[in-house]
Amino acid sequence: MEVAIITVGDELLSGDTVNTNGNWLATQLSDRGVTVTRLLSLPDDRDLVSNRVADYSASFDGVVVTGGIGGTPDDVTMDAVADAFDRGMAVTELALSDVERRLAEIQQKLPEHDLAVDAEAEAALPEGSRPLLNEAGLAPGCVIENVYVFPGIPEELEAMFGTVADEFDGERRSRFLYTVEPEANIVPTLEEAMDRFAVTVGCYPDREAGHNRLKVVGTDDGEVAAASDWLLETIDASETPVSREWGDGDDGDEPNYSNN
Repeated sequence: MEVAIITVGDELLSGDTVNTNGNWLATQLSDRGVTVTRLLSLPDDRDLVSNRVADYSASFDGVVVTGGIGGTPDDVTMDAVADAFDRGMAVTELALSDVERRLAEIQQKLPEHDLAVDAEAEAALPEGSRPLLNEAGLAPGCVIENVYVFPGIPEELEAMFGTVADEFDGERRSRFLYTVEPEANIVPTLEEAMDRFAVTVGCYPDREAGHNRLKVVGTDDGEVAAASDWLLETIDASETPVSREWGDGDDGDEPNYSNN
C-alpha cells in the first residue's frame, strides 16, 4: 500500500508550528507496512489543496490529509477535499448529533462563556463521505474514496487515526542495525547488500547518539532477515545501539570509535 500525506496550514510553512503530525503519521503508517511515498505541506489555499488531493488520490492507494478542518476562516481543507471530488458539502445526522453533544459538554465546562458555534457548519462534510467522529475535539473528520481527512491538533489527530488505523496495511518490512564504522567506509558493503538481496539499505548518521543507524527495508521477511544477518557478519554492526567517543584532535573531527 502506497500512501501520500498532506499537512495543511500556513503556520507550518511560516515555521510558527512544528510539523509533528507529518512525522507521527509517517511513523504510524510505516509501522503498519505502508510505503509513504509523499509528505507534503501546503498553505491554507483551497484550490491548491484541492488539486493536490485529486492528483494524489488518483496516483496512490491512499491519501491522508491533516489540518484546517475547524471553523475559523482559514480552515478550508474540507471544502477543498469536496472540490477534489466535485462534491458539495452536506450535514449528516451522525456528524451533527456528535458535534452538538460535544458542544454541550464544552458549554458545561465553560459556563461563563456563550459558545457562538454554528453546529451545522461545523458538522458539514463532503457529500457521500464517511464521518469520523472527533472524541478528543469538535470538528469531525471524514473518509471519501481513498482520502482520509483528520484534524490538525495532534491529540485529536492521534485519537481519530486510531479509529481507522486497521484500514492501513502494507507489505513493507524493516529492520534497524547500528554501527560505529565511518559511513564512507561501509558504502561498498551497503551497495553489495542491495545487490545480494531484495532490499534497500539506508544509512543515517547520528552524531549526538554516536553511531550510524542502518535501516534494511524490503517486502519479504526472509530477504530482510538474510540481508541484516549478512551485514552483521560483514561489518562491525549490532542490533542494539552502539556509541562512539570523539577524540581530542585539534579540530575535534577525528572520532575514536568504541562499542559501549
